[in-house]
Amino acid sequence: MGSPCAIQLYANTRNKAKQAANRAIADVQRLEAIYSRYRNTSFLSEINRVAALGGSITVDTETAGLLDYAATCYRESDGLFDITSGILRRAWDFKSGNFPSEALINGLLEKVGWDKLHWQSPVLKFPVAGMEIDFGGVVKEYAVDRAAALCWEIGIQHGMVNLGGDIKIIGPHANGNPWRVGIRHPRSNDGILQALEMHTGALASSGDYERCITLNGVRYGHVLNPKTGWPVKRMASVSVMGNFCLIAGSASTIGMLKEDQGPDWLKTLGLPHIWVNVDGGIGGALVENPRPGSDVS
Repeated sequence: MGSPCAIQLYANTRNKAKQAANRAIADVQRLEAIYSRYRNTSFLSEINRVAALGGSITVDTETAGLLDYAATCYRESDGLFDITSGILRRAWDFKSGNFPSEALINGLLEKVGWDKLHWQSPVLKFPVAGMEIDFGGVVKEYAVDRAAALCWEIGIQHGMVNLGGDIKIIGPHANGNPWRVGIRHPRSNDGILQALEMHTGALASSGDYERCITLNGVRYGHVLNPKTGWPVKRMASVSVMGNFCLIAGSASTIGMLKEDQGPDWLKTLGLPHIWVNVDGGIGGALVENPRPGSDVS
């Protein structure tokens, strides 16, 4: 999953806790083995080898479900949430300290666009050779939800799954107290934007603070607009709460991609959320005591 992961559980016996944890961890590892773009043996790599040639491939039921969800996100985001946009990482090296060339970006954009491929379950076709898909914005959150569900099926009613900051609460602490979860401030390494008390539900965040470069005083993060090939410019971070981490995660990413329209779009979802823009403005339904001068909605 490319990040620190943790599962915390309460159980009547150590063996039951170990059984639940092992089952959840095994499923997370299973999903990583199938959908990691870093493994040549993954099914995702097999899909992308077919895509490179402009071919077609038949996918399994689980992958079909993820593709259906990606199609829904593409539609609901007006084409901004696009799992074909991962190819743009070839242009953006956030360790180089340099901008990519416009020619490189424009060349890659010719191979970006969910609407350029044909998806009719269970067959995925790539009419444009050289395209890729990347489930990076979907699978980790999906894995969080599955891990929590697997623990619940075994009988665990109190616990938390945390895969790189994408969180699902199985249930409160055994004494009924909520889990305290901090939302990181995008402009302060040690600062907490807000602390939440969660008895249930999920939380996911997207921001420009993990992989980024700063050039001419401007920070450029890894959330890339698939229509321009450039990083988002207005939103510094978005966090969303929901019943499922998959939904919260895609909503937070779309909120980033929507730029100035992000706050209004997030309102329409009816999900608790908080955002910070690059000017320091803060808004969203989670804000209780915003700092003076912040923009609260």
